[in-house]
Order: sequence, then structure tokens, then C-alpha cells
Amino acid sequence: MPHAVNLQDKFAKFEALWAPKVIAELNDYQIKVVKLAGEFVWHKHDHTDEMFLCVAGEMKIALRDATVMLTAGELYVVPRGTEHRPFAEGECHALIIEPRGVINTGDEQGNLTAPNDEWV
Repeated sequence: MPHAVNLQDKFAKFEALWAPKVIAELNDYQIKVVKLAGEFVWHKHDHTDEMFLCVAGEMKIALRDATVMLTAGELYVVPRGTEHRPFAEGECHALIIEPRGVINTGDEQGNLTAPNDEWV
């Protein structure tokens, strides 16, 4: 039976920060929810853009020459190959759309690299 995806229900199912969870797929793209707090690592995705939609709270995306501020209901698309570092002073909930298989830390592997393809 078809059903709608409730974002609040999905966010309530996990606590981990910086660990995107897949909630749907659209062609070869995954739609993910993620909880952010503190600073992430500088990284880039050489072969794809990455879209962030702030669902709750506030977040920033640092670029090498600017910083983009997002509040609930606002989105930003990081162009492919652009170094960026998301961060949030308090907990923020965001939705990410990117191709299946994209590693959250891009070209930088480390302790914040999350497993791929985790559904919630």
C-alpha cells in the first residue's frame, strides 16, 4: 500500500549525528535525513552536486570564499567539486539529495565517514 514519508517520524528513529539515513530513492538519487551539530570536515564531491534542505534549526555551509546560512525551509546546492564544510551551533535536521553511493565525507575519509545505504 503506498504511503507518505513523514520526515519527523524518520528523524525520531535515530540519534546519531553526521550519519545520513536513506528515506527514499528517486531514479539513481537517494533522499536522506541527517542530524547535524558542531563541525563537519572540509570535503568535496568531484562528480556530483549535493543539495541540503534545512528542515529544523539552523545550519551553515562554509565554502572557501563564503558561508551560506540556512534556516528551516531553506536549501542550498553545493556545486560539484566545491570544497565545503557544513556546521551547526545547535542540533539541526536536514534533508540531503544526492546520487546513490556518494560518501558523506567525499574525498576525505575519517571518523565521520558514515556507512552508505543505511535506511531508516
